[in-house]
Amino acid sequence: RLHEALSTIEQELANIINDVVKKGGKLIIPAFSLERTQEIVYHLNNLSKAKKIPEIPVYVDSPLSGNVTEVFRSHPECFDQKVYKEFLENGENPFGFGKLTYIRDVEDSKALNGKSGSMIIISASGMCEHGRILHHLKNNIEDDRNSILIVGYQGKDTLGRKLQEGVNPVKIFGDFYNVKAKVLTIDAFSAHADRSDLIDYIHK
Repeated sequence: RLHEALSTIEQELANIINDVVKKGGKLIIPAFSLERTQEIVYHLNNLSKAKKIPEIPVYVDSPLSGNVTEVFRSHPECFDQKVYKEFLENGENPFGFGKLTYIRDVEDSKALNGKSGSMIIISASGMCEHGRILHHLKNNIEDDRNSILIVGYQGKDTLGRKLQEGVNPVKIFGDFYNVKAKVLTIDAFSAHADRSDLIDYIHK
């Protein structure tokens, strides 16, 4: 299959965020800790700077994601020219902006589920099989104001794939939950080669 064009990512992401904010809901994003989380934060930063999304809290709730992001931030020599020019020349941090908060402590993670108002929560694991994302899904999946955004490949029989395929209800921590939150997918984030990439590779 063909993935969506990379050029549409930010506008599509902005539309999803603005829709959630309009409803007063939360956007839950299951994301892999390595590269995917940093990529999402990068695009959220761009949207925030361009004022295409409201200033709402953004939480990266994953100690591993926080550690990996520190490695990225500490090695600007590895950034591509676009990122280097946009951020490093201006003395800015490509992985930190406005209301972005990295959550490490377990109690701080639990406290997110008691917060009201619109927010974005990015958490691992990317296929919703383990980790803190399960707690956020459990606490938010039955509220129709919320949305769940799938941004990576979901393996067969994983909770992420079941959500993507519209299975309802789904089992989390041994209990069934009705899926009332809107489940969306942006497959342009996928790091896997799509149809055209594979054909180009064969032609080479």
